[in-house]
Amino acid sequence: QVQLVESGGGLVQAEGSLRLSCAASGRTRTFSNRHMGWFRQAPGKEREFVASILWSSGVTRYGDSVKGRCTISRDNAKNTVYLEMNRLKTEDTAVYYCAATRDAVYVFDYWGQGTQVTVSS
Repeated sequence: QVQLVESGGGLVQAEGSLRLSCAASGRTRTFSNRHMGWFRQAPGKEREFVASILWSSGVTRYGDSVKGRCTISRDNAKNTVYLEMNRLKTEDTAVYYCAATRDAVYVFDYWGQGTQVTVSS
């Protein structure tokens, strides 16, 4: 079992920056072969992929809407994944969820509770 706890959300002005954190606990010994990801969901919209990282290699993927503005990273010692977001736009407003795969297969099975990010104009 894996537990994910997000933090770092809040209210920020457009063009500002924010860093989200996702603390992972549970069977962390097996984290090396997992993908960790960030997704978001705005009111009335479907959940959207933001970014992911393979814990072992650090290989990353980004959604088209955030490419060039966001950076996903991980801290092995802290079992924490980060999402650095820059040049934020009002359309980035959403609940951001951290997620983890069960293994190396790119299917996200574990989800955090989410953290709200609100970008004001």
